[in-house]
Formats: sequence, structure tokens, C-alpha cells
Amino acid sequence: MALNPKLSNAGANASADAVATLLNNGFIDIYDGTQPATADTAIGSQVKLARLTFSATAFGAAVAGVATANAITSDSSADATGTAAWFRALKSDGTSVFDGSVGTGTHNLVLPTTSIVAGASVGVTSCTYTQSKG
Repeated sequence: MALNPKLSNAGANASADAVATLLNNGFIDIYDGTQPATADTAIGSQVKLARLTFSATAFGAAVAGVATANAITSDSSADATGTAAWFRALKSDGTSVFDGSVGTGTHNLVLPTTSIVAGASVGVTSCTYTQSKG
């Protein structure tokens, strides 16, 4: 029989909360270009545009498998100019946890604008991590 796991809300919440806890005091690196195949894939030619910082408690408790980030500290001076396309969420020690989409609408990381200018401040509207129930 094929493997076909399906999580309950409790299971999805526990999984999302476990991932979210890894990001306490961690970072969000925002990049231009194409998102890598996995969060374990090394960054290639993509340019890091900005780095923002998660709170000491990065996310609130998950609901229906969705964890929503608490306050995120803005980057007061972006590293480079470009169009934000994706991000990598990192533990405080720099270990990759997950990658996600960036945009101004329905994305994992919502910004006021995807146009980032070197030296300008970069803030976040919202950030979520979703654990699929299968």
C-alpha cells in the first residue's frame, strides 16, 4: 500500500509549532531570482537583498497548521537593490529551516513592496508558516 499520511489539526499544529520554535531569534534573508529546489540547496546566483530578525519567540501558536510570526525587526539598511522573490528562514546560528514565497498579496512573507533599494529600510507586513495536513 502506498504511503498517504494525513494530519489532524493537532498534528499539523504540533508540527508547525516545532518548526516555528527553531526560528526563535533567527533571521529572514530575502533574495531576488529563482527559489532553490529545497531549503537545503545552497544559494547560487541569487542576491541577498535584506536580512530581518525574528523575535525571541518567533511565532505564535499554530492554528489549523498555520503559524503566524510575531513582530519581526526590520532591516534598517537593505544590502542590495532588486526585486524580492523568495526568502530563507534561518535559525539564530544561520542553519536553514525553510524557504518561502515573497510578495504583496497571498505569500508566505508579505511586504509592502517587492522593490527593495540598497540602504533603505525593509519591513514586513506578515509572515506565516503552514504545515500541510496532507
